[in-house]
Amino acid sequence: MQLTYKLEDLDKIAAQILEKANSKYMLFSGEMGVGKTTLIKELVKQLGSTDQVSSPTFSLVNEYEAENTAIYHFDFYRIEDEAEAFDMGFEDYLNDSHYVVIEWPEKISNLWPEHYTLIELSEDEDQLRTLTLTEF
Repeated sequence: MQLTYKLEDLDKIAAQILEKANSKYMLFSGEMGVGKTTLIKELVKQLGSTDQVSSPTFSLVNEYEAENTAIYHFDFYRIEDEAEAFDMGFEDYLNDSHYVVIEWPEKISNLWPEHYTLIELSEDEDQLRTLTLTEF
């Protein structure tokens, strides 16, 4: 699935992602500043959380409470190698029934779950975003 959108359309885009995604493991890929965290904020809100969402760049993971579930939000931008993710117990989060959203999944490509939804984001010069959703 591929969608082009403006920031004011985030609520509709997030709803479509939640409708189309076949996995609770969502990997968000895209350049710095393309809107990964902004989109994740809207997804967390639509999952029923009232928690303050921010990028866990320094802590690596933030946890949000939602309706009957938790959401684990990872940001691996600052890690140097996959061992750091492994050492902090990343794989333990995959043995759960909760949502796991990951920014900069390229940094941990050998640790990806077997089944996941890859969400690739890009932005053009007119600030239109393109989202490509692929199931694995």
